[in-house]
This record gives sequence, C-alpha cells and structure tokens, in this order.
Amino acid sequence: MNPQVPTATEKPSAATTARLTLDGKDYDLPVVVGSEGERAIDIRKLRDTTGAVTLDPGYGNTGACLSAITFIDGDKGILQYRGYPIDELAEQASFLEVAYLLIYGKLPNANEWKAFSDLITRHTLLHEDMKKFFEGYPPHAHPMAILAAMVASLSTYYPDSANGTTDLNIARLVAKLPTIAAFSFKKSVGQPFVYPRNDLSYCGNFLNMMFSVPSEPFKISPVVERALNMLLILHADHEQNCSTSTVRMVGSSQANLFATIAAGIAALWGPLHGGANQEVIEMLEKIRADGGDYKKYVAMAKDKNSTFKLMGFGHRVYKNFDPRAKILKAAADDVLKALGVNDPMLEIAKNLEEIALRDEYFVSRKLYPNVDFYSGIIYRALGIPTDMFTVMFALGRLPGWIAQWKEMRDDPSSKINRPRQIYTGALKRPFVPLSAR
Repeated sequence: MNPQVPTATEKPSAATTARLTLDGKDYDLPVVVGSEGERAIDIRKLRDTTGAVTLDPGYGNTGACLSAITFIDGDKGILQYRGYPIDELAEQASFLEVAYLLIYGKLPNANEWKAFSDLITRHTLLHEDMKKFFEGYPPHAHPMAILAAMVASLSTYYPDSANGTTDLNIARLVAKLPTIAAFSFKKSVGQPFVYPRNDLSYCGNFLNMMFSVPSEPFKISPVVERALNMLLILHADHEQNCSTSTVRMVGSSQANLFATIAAGIAALWGPLHGGANQEVIEMLEKIRADGGDYKKYVAMAKDKNSTFKLMGFGHRVYKNFDPRAKILKAAADDVLKALGVNDPMLEIAKNLEEIALRDEYFVSRKLYPNVDFYSGIIYRALGIPTDMFTVMFALGRLPGWIAQWKEMRDDPSSKINRPRQIYTGALKRPFVPLSAR
C-alpha cells in the first residue's frame, strides 16, 4: 500500500541564478523552477555566505518546502491534486480514492483500493476506554477542542514503532476521525453515541453516526451523501496554508502522526482559517436578526467608512473565481432543491450571491463567493450545526495533512524547522536586584 512515486525533490531544477548585492558584494543564488514553471530563489545558504537572513512576516513570500502534492494557480483559478484537476476529482471520485491519491501519490488500482477501503472499514471503532474521555468534557464543549484532544490521545493507544506501523496508523486515523467527530457532536447535544457501521460508505457512515438516534434511524439521502463526498474532496488539500504548515512544522521534530495532526486541527480552529464558513452563517444570522435587509449590508460593505465585511467573498489565494466555489455552487442548488429546504437565512445567502456575481463593485474587485460561502450554506442545509463546520473542514483536510507529513518525513533532506528572527528588543543591560529596584 506504499507505491513508489517520484519524490518532491526530483522534479524542480535550477535553471538560472539571481544576484543579490549586499554591502557592495555580489552573491549568486540558485533559481529553482517547479513543474508548472513557478520560480523560487534558493536562499538555503544565504546566512552561511552573507551572514544575513530574509524577513518575511507571515511567510507570504517564502517557499518552505518542495512538494509534489498540490498545485494552485490563484490568478487562473487552478487547483490540482497530484496533477488531477479538482473538478474531475469532485465529480467522479470518492473521498477515500482522493485520500489514497494524496497520501500515496497515485490513484489506487482495484487491488490497492480493496485493501485500503477494507482497512479503513475495519478500524472505524474507537477503543472503548476512550468513551470515558468524552464523559469528562463539559456538556457544551466545542467539538474542535474535543477533536484535537482525542486525536492526540490516539497516540497513547497506537504508539509509533520500528516495525512498520506507519501505514496502519494512517489508516487508523482516516478511519477513526469521523467516529471522533460524530461522538463529539453527540456529546455536545447530549445524545447517545452511534457506533460505526461497516455496511455504509465513508460519508454514509459518518452521517448515520451524526444523525441517527435509537428510536429513529437516519435515512441517508443519496443527494446528501454525494454532497458531503464532494465537500470533503474540495477541502482535502490546499498547499501550504496555516494548518498544513503547522503539520509540517510540528512533524519536522519527528513528533508522532497523531500529535502532529492534532496540532493541525488546533491551527485550523482559528476564525481566519477553518472558521471562515462559520463566520458566513453568523453573518447571515446577523442580517436575518436585523430584518433580513441584505441590501443594507451590501451598501455597508461598499462603504469605505464602514467596518462591516461580507464574509465568504473573495479569497487570499485566488485572484479569479475559486474553482472549488464553482463546483459547490451547483451542488448547493441541487441540495437545497432535493431537500426542499425553506430557510430564510439561505434565501438571504442566495440574494447576496446574486448581487456579488453581477454588481460592478464586487466583479471589478473579483470578490466572488468563495468555497466558505457555499460550504456554509450546504452544511446548514444538511442540518450540521454551526460549531461543527470547522470539524467538517478537518475531516476533509485530514488526507492532505497526512500526505504533507508523509512527504516531509520521507524526504531525506528534511530537517527540523527553525525560522530565524530580527531581534528588536533591549540592548544588553545589567541585572538589578529586587531590593534596589
């Protein structure tokens, strides 16, 4: 289950050099060219040769690694996993196929698929002792807090060893995260846990664990199941974002897989990252509470003196339409129609979408509805509560995190991450005893 694929370090090549002049002296730095022609100035020896470091707060202009997993062209609105366009994967693949693709570098053949899917199916159960952990959390504990803690706890049950447990632990994590997520939800609403079922698909099993109750088994709609499968695929990886970089940073210390992924979950929790689709719903709730006058809020968003922002519009990476949003727009229409949802908040969302797609203010600034806008709408239509939205994001992003961790771990040139800084504090000064202060 671990096919040999080209490593990230084999593809880029040094095509030319860039010249840096510092203190009157010239330094030639290699320029590395990626598979799709993107260029990077290689500064790995900069500090040794010049005594200087680069300063890039937020790492917005820093390539922290070579990676063969995901390609994004924000200007053209392109997203590819291992070379496959995101729209083809979202429309034709299952989430577990995409997980295998990301983690192992290729789409599985029939034998590989059977072995992988069977392994996932056999490892969905949690150790019974772990149920006691859920009992210890407050009644309304946030599901993301529980998710991160429980994933870290898995390392106590499945420690790393030298006898080849990596692939097994990967399968365990992919299999058990939906169970942990569903149990976290059940804990938050005070309902009994629903155990996983081996006869259901990955997405169908999760929906059953989320929404079944002892007296009323959940009827899984094919439309809902397909929509969830698509949502998870669209969130599966997105290059070196905050949580993915956190996974690589923590994993570089050779922390175990479960602890490393728990760190990624904690990073995803922030409202500027995985919490964005939750902010979309909170914005819609605010508009509804104010009488539903969405045009008032559009005017506020266009007013430079107003602090109000329309959440779910525009994207830091995509300067064109978010390719994931195009796919989810159609899916949102299908889900709302199939479920016959009549929710005033969703009506407000559709009105905001219509304005943003035709209003010159938004079009000229390329403030199109993004993946967070549509995913929030779909999750609400599916009956998933707002505080579970980021958990859903984590479910989708898991294979990407694992793939990035595995790629870094398998790279022989990888070393512990250790960013530099420019010190701006006090100069050396003598210590003054407390009695003299």
